[in-house]
Amino acid sequence: MREGDGAAGLVIAHLSDLHLGAHDPEAVASVAADVAAVRPALTVVTGDLTMRARTGQFRQARTLLDRLPGPALVVAGNHDIPLVSVRRLLVPYRRYQRFVRADLDPVVRLDGLAALGLQSTPRWRWKRGRVTRGQSAAVVAVLGSAPADAVRVLALHHPPRAAGPGRIAGRGRFLRALASARVDLVLAGHTHVPRAGLMDLDDTAHRPVEVVAGTAVSRRTRGTPRSWTVIRVDRTSILVEERRQGPAGWHTGVAHRFPRAG
Repeated sequence: MREGDGAAGLVIAHLSDLHLGAHDPEAVASVAADVAAVRPALTVVTGDLTMRARTGQFRQARTLLDRLPGPALVVAGNHDIPLVSVRRLLVPYRRYQRFVRADLDPVVRLDGLAALGLQSTPRWRWKRGRVTRGQSAAVVAVLGSAPADAVRVLALHHPPRAAGPGRIAGRGRFLRALASARVDLVLAGHTHVPRAGLMDLDDTAHRPVEVVAGTAVSRRTRGTPRSWTVIRVDRTSILVEERRQGPAGWHTGVAHRFPRAG
């Protein structure tokens, strides 16, 4: 029995913002083994697999994804769309779909877990995200119909709690969908700065845990070490642990425990 199964709890590995093409070779070489060591039931990657959505960078990303333990849930980020190119208008997701996966809003169902990924990067926005009406409806349909005791996971590139210029379009409708579906975990990236906290959803006592992963392997650090996140879910709590890269390899950094919303 793997660590993520049964009464012992469920383990999820969460990586983000790989930025292959602007990466640290040592981090790329070592991160897959560190992820595999926690024996996750699911590995989630929340976007920006590449630096500039070039074919060679997607090939590098595909190689790293193939080394990570499966099953995997992967979504695209704003860097996975060509920056200044007619491709951005005509075929923005073609390379991502060729090298990563065709489904932009993927679903993974496992024993005791239901996970949905959303493509939160429209072609007409450079950095800001959005969740459409149809995607919010999918949250309710897919995660809301999961078994009562299942861990319900929603993954997207843009953090839902971001305010100001980073606020995602369609957020109010999206947050209502999270409450209706009784989502346990919302996983995101984009900022390169790891954080975790309870989400306040209007007019409801339901409080999912939002986890924003840092940048796992890129050189685009923003005052914090490269990191990825281990999430351990049991019947009553969610433990979020950072795995940071240091001179001696990967090690556990900050850890937070939250009550499970359900």
